[in-house]
Amino acid sequence: MRSALGCAALGAVLLIVAGTFDAEPLYVTGAALLLLGAGALIWIGVGSMGAKLTREIGARSVVEDQPLQVKLFAHAGRFPLPPGWIDEPLLPEPLRLPAARRQARVRIEVTFGRRGRRKLPPPALVLRDPFGLAQRVITGPATDEVLVLPRVFPVSVTAGGGDATPAHARASLLAAAETEVDGLRPWREGSPASRIHWQSFARGAGLMERKLISEADSRPIVILDPRAPAEPEHLDAAVRAATSLAVYFAKRTGCSLLLPGDRRAAVIEPDMATWPPLHVRLALLGEDVGPSLAAAQNRRGLVIYVAARVVDRAPRGLGRTPGGCLMVVPGQMGGRRPLLEVAGCYGYPAGRHSGGAAVAALEGAA
Repeated sequence: MRSALGCAALGAVLLIVAGTFDAEPLYVTGAALLLLGAGALIWIGVGSMGAKLTREIGARSVVEDQPLQVKLFAHAGRFPLPPGWIDEPLLPEPLRLPAARRQARVRIEVTFGRRGRRKLPPPALVLRDPFGLAQRVITGPATDEVLVLPRVFPVSVTAGGGDATPAHARASLLAAAETEVDGLRPWREGSPASRIHWQSFARGAGLMERKLISEADSRPIVILDPRAPAEPEHLDAAVRAATSLAVYFAKRTGCSLLLPGDRRAAVIEPDMATWPPLHVRLALLGEDVGPSLAAAQNRRGLVIYVAARVVDRAPRGLGRTPGGCLMVVPGQMGGRRPLLEVAGCYGYPAGRHSGGAAVAALEGAA
């Protein structure tokens, strides 16, 4: 508003000088400047009274690269809006508004390429006369937040592994997950008769039953290690790979997901009921803390170790798990053929016998 006040003041001074020294040419100039400054000041001031700008976000969370709908509403007060523009940080450039409008609606679609929490600064409605003498900025509501979730990519099996297992052996391996015996225990009322170990009963040891591996322990487990990425993009790629693999196995056979800071792996059933909070945690995951690998040792199912850095071997205790271990890293390893590709990461068997087990688990979930 200073320019308008200055223009009006200059016009008033010229009128005083013209009257004092009887300089008739200054009357026209002084009157023009006074009217121009005062008119701009009154126009913008009155036109901005009661005007407001609001922003409506279609969702508070969105997946990477998926469009998010944002609506902007500019409303006039008692008088129509003067000319101006909407300054929205999500737009590449301000959106011009013509004069004499009672309201304006703008609908835009934005996408976010990386996961995490995004703070959106409030938009602003800028009202300004054509000469730029008077200006009024009406700020929108408070800052909005949008959570960008990691995207789910398709899992592509690229090779059969170095020790590919024949088809009949793979079928046996898949079936063994549900029938492998993990020892004996006293018979519990209600257990099926097929589990009774009659040899122990014949030897006088009492009624014993076979203890089978729990179903959750036989399912694949995805472990995410976000530590020491060479680049921030590698951490994002590892998170996307872990997200995609967890969804891939969960929707088919169910699986477990072990995140940094957890002492026990979270179980994801095919109905995906427990997935939304895990998806949110993956969106906010940092690189400071590693996973607790003790929760994944001695599992009968496939272990998928996803690292944010290239590693030559799996951590101690994972490379010799009964169900095999698969390392998923950003980028390719020279001289080694990957078993799968997902989200820019590649999976390699961690041990001599891990390739066949990994292929069996992947094909069993396909």
